[in-house]
Amino acid sequence: MLDQGTALPPTPGVGYKPQHFSAIMADAGPVGWLEIHAENYMGAGGRPLAQLRHLSERFPISIHGVGLSIGGEGPLSDEHLVRLKRLCDWVQPASFSEHLAWSSHDGAFLNDLLPLPYTEATLARVCAHIDQVQDVLGRRMLLENPSSYLAFAETAMSEVAFLREVTARTGCGLLLDVNNVYISGTNQNYSPLNYIETFPMEHVGEIHLGGHDEDRDDHGARLLIDSHAAAVVDPVWQLYAQTIALAGPRPTLIEWDNDVPDWPVLVAEAERAVAILVTA
Repeated sequence: MLDQGTALPPTPGVGYKPQHFSAIMADAGPVGWLEIHAENYMGAGGRPLAQLRHLSERFPISIHGVGLSIGGEGPLSDEHLVRLKRLCDWVQPASFSEHLAWSSHDGAFLNDLLPLPYTEATLARVCAHIDQVQDVLGRRMLLENPSSYLAFAETAMSEVAFLREVTARTGCGLLLDVNNVYISGTNQNYSPLNYIETFPMEHVGEIHLGGHDEDRDDHGARLLIDSHAAAVVDPVWQLYAQTIALAGPRPTLIEWDNDVPDWPVLVAEAERAVAILVTA
């Protein structure tokens, strides 16, 4: 029987950054929970783990993995899984999540979250990897939809259909990144709202919001880059409001991992999320 976690509250959370520790402990404002990246806390001690211990006594913690390479062709790293289990057993997070992506191949780590073709072979591999993770951790994981910049010719099903089938085969939950939906829809010329309207909301345990950068491709078309380095833009806030209207209040993370602002800026983003959550 998989541990379902204690469930995050349907309030805003933020990605924890050490420079915000004192401000969070003094006054977290509307922030009701915190997310950490698993790979930053796999060491044997030191200030990061000491701060995390204090935070976990006051806030539900979501652990977000970025290095398992769930979609990779090779086997998952047993060493990585052991370290991840040790962290989860210690923190007892309310939620654990990873990405529908791959980031390693043939022993090399590529430091990026790369997309996958949605085929039966990919589906079988991803499900086998999720089963392995859930068996090792003894807890349900959430799988996050990626941001995409291209589509594969061999893709045989939509991303939503792929994710729906993954949940049916593995019993995992989903992490819906609304910013990623907006990025992928813009880059691939499909409606982000149609994507949201067909998404299996009954499996969504967490929502992510974040900023992105805008560029132009070789043909002059808009190209959005998932950067986590800016405020959430108004069209993503609008898509989030439509998501909450369909799904009801859900735990919502403000992601800001690069060019990290001062704490009051994150609080202001969290307050915008509250204004939408309370209307649902």
